[in-house]
Amino acid sequence: MAQTQSVGTTQSDGEREEASGSSDAARPAAGASSDPVLSLSNVRKNFGPETAVDGVSLDVRPGELLTFLGPSGCGKTTTLRTIAGLEEPTDGRVDLGGETVAGDGALVPPEERDVGIVFQNFALFPHLTVRENIAFGLEDADAAATEARVDELLELVEMIDHGEKTPDQLSGGQKQRVALARSLAPEPEVLLLDEPFSNLDVRLRVEMREEVRQILKKAGVTAVSVTHDQEEALSISDRVAVMNDGQIEQVGRPEEVFERPESKFVASFLGRASFLQGHLRDGNVETEIGRFDAVTLEGYDTVYDGAPVDVLVRPDDLRATPASAEMADGVIVSRQYVGPSFVYRVELDSGDAVHCLHNHVEEFDLDEPVTIDLSADHPLAWYPR
Repeated sequence: MAQTQSVGTTQSDGEREEASGSSDAARPAAGASSDPVLSLSNVRKNFGPETAVDGVSLDVRPGELLTFLGPSGCGKTTTLRTIAGLEEPTDGRVDLGGETVAGDGALVPPEERDVGIVFQNFALFPHLTVRENIAFGLEDADAAATEARVDELLELVEMIDHGEKTPDQLSGGQKQRVALARSLAPEPEVLLLDEPFSNLDVRLRVEMREEVRQILKKAGVTAVSVTHDQEEALSISDRVAVMNDGQIEQVGRPEEVFERPESKFVASFLGRASFLQGHLRDGNVETEIGRFDAVTLEGYDTVYDGAPVDVLVRPDDLRATPASAEMADGVIVSRQYVGPSFVYRVELDSGDAVHCLHNHVEEFDLDEPVTIDLSADHPLAWYPR
């Protein structure tokens, strides 16, 4: 269990932009002080002897876009399916719009829950036009109301000129917009998005993330998304819930979970992270790349003196300098070109590895010996060993 600590501003400009997403991503959700639209209370889901979701509790606020983020098998999709009513929780309770829809003896079927779902493959009806796809969930409305609502949504998703087309005449991004419009048509209490960008190519994925966020914010809908893509989660979400082994490790605004990870798992999963093994002694941290003042550690207190720790460092926290083999801390073992920069992987004498970010004009050769200097001017997160 990590001590209370934070990272401060550990990113480079590129990483900071990735973590914060669009300028409105960091703003509190509309109606953040209101009662939650969706509440999960100690939700657990077992499949035989396996526990997929293990005691998840979370409130989702009106107008908020919250994303469950984690690796495959962490329980995020099962959590989404439990909210939708496609899975019944083994224990715990799900409340939606002030009503208990699962738990405490209640189990409201999916079709009676006020939720919309956008699936990975969009699930559009191939034989229906765009207008007919959007109108599909409006069977209770009269013809005039249905037409008006479809027109409104076509304008919202900027598909006014495509209403009479069929899905096979649309691009991937257009299909995404139609699927979103169809799910929004009945004005659900909560919109659920299951890996919504996974079927798009990389370039279109980035473009559609921004568009989908803007559409959801214009519609004022409360949304819950799941993804394994950290850049996606950080760029579109008001809050991110990082999951691991069926549990929520940390939940907070994108910049909070990136800059102040509460566990080594969260630190490692969000961005490229390295850990320096060290010991706290006499107000210093002794590591294999040198000794530095322990006040560099967020939340440091002398009570921790003598403790072994792991210090989180990201590529922009470290600088490599060519050195003789006798003076070196390690050697360059790989490099990754990322446009304006190189990220170098340095294997230290202990066998551990760290990453260093350098301008693209600063080139090192593979197997070149280097010293490593700590260049961070902000508090560093750290974790007891």
